[in-house]
Amino acid sequence: MAIDWQTFGLTLRLAVTVSALLLVIGLPIAWWIAFSRWRWKFLIETIVALPIVLPPTVLGFYVLVGLGARSPLGRWWISLTGHTLAFTFSGLVIGSILYSLPFAVQPFAASFAGVDRKLIAASATLGASQVRTFFRVIAPLSVPGLVTGTALSFAHTMGEFGVVLMVGGNIPGVTRTVSIDIFDRVQASDYASANVTALLLLAFSFALLAVMYGMNRKPWIVGPIK
Repeated sequence: MAIDWQTFGLTLRLAVTVSALLLVIGLPIAWWIAFSRWRWKFLIETIVALPIVLPPTVLGFYVLVGLGARSPLGRWWISLTGHTLAFTFSGLVIGSILYSLPFAVQPFAASFAGVDRKLIAASATLGASQVRTFFRVIAPLSVPGLVTGTALSFAHTMGEFGVVLMVGGNIPGVTRTVSIDIFDRVQASDYASANVTALLLLAFSFALLAVMYGMNRKPWIVGPIK
């Protein structure tokens, strides 16, 4: 009933990498969604949210095709590194970013949209640039949404199965994640080991979400509001 710590460590590294990159990639996308007045903005919102409803195997298949040796990205990567993106850790990162994108962008955008526009206007009136306004006004007031989006994308990456299996396969030490490890143990009728690994992932996910909700918890207000 031993836990494969190598697999757990690889999954943890994948989740940290993906959530960090989504923080960088998701912030400008969320900012644009929250403040853009383009009439067709809903099309971009639909594309961002698509992984929520799309079967992981479908998304994984198209990511696999997009990373393949015949794709422009795949050919460029081969010329650069000498090997394909598919069935590598880098390929897993790309697939996981696409799959977890809405779990980061939607909380970010909702938090940005909730910032009082008068404060943003006041910052502009005082001569602050949009970048300065974002970091000095919008971002500090959006911390709960930023924490939520980062935590959800991290937890979602830790437990994903379909996309990582399609894009990365099952290569020990390279692309084999915890969810795939659990699946393999069940396939081998090793339910005891699968249960131990699943309980570890369950406890880890519970602790992560508990910390997230604890950080975002607002204290109860007792008595009249003044």
